[in-house]
Amino acid sequence: MRNLKDCRQYRRNWRRSLKAERCEIEGLLIIEPDVFPDSRGWFYESYNVEKFKALGISTVFVQDNHSRSVKNTLRGLHYQKKPGQEKLVRCTHGKIWDVAVDIRKGSATYGKWHAVELSEENKKMFYIPIGFAHGFCVLSDFAEVQYKCSSVYNGAEEAGYAWDCPKIAVKWPTEEPILSKRDLQNPGLEDT
Repeated sequence: MRNLKDCRQYRRNWRRSLKAERCEIEGLLIIEPDVFPDSRGWFYESYNVEKFKALGISTVFVQDNHSRSVKNTLRGLHYQKKPGQEKLVRCTHGKIWDVAVDIRKGSATYGKWHAVELSEENKKMFYIPIGFAHGFCVLSDFAEVQYKCSSVYNGAEEAGYAWDCPKIAVKWPTEEPILSKRDLQNPGLEDT
């Protein structure tokens, strides 16, 4: 039976808004959900359309992806050309170093990147709008990453940049990443 005190606390807090941190690169947000612990464990809303609208995110997400990767796996830097793809990324097991690179031509921060550690412990989410390449590196023995996308995957519009592109110069937390054949062939920012 649920503890009455826990029920009252949950009802008082369920309407609270999400905490959002704006990054130095316009459009990127680090989102922290309200987590409601009780004697059974914890609960949080990983997505609520009304709460995200209050943050200025009115995206209709149409695809959810889920990956599992071993330590030092580096996936990225990926993006969809048209229509582009907004993402809401979270790590539900383990820990990752999540990176977004501004690839918006004409942007004052073109080629700049921002990274955030996402983990099952901190429950943070990273909102990445259209116009960014995305990648992550696994910090724990393995990690599960789940992310929502604003457009369905289209292989013909798939593109990427080299994880070690000197123009971008991401400070990845590994010197010997495990990469896919595709990611080994991605061009540098200067080559596109």
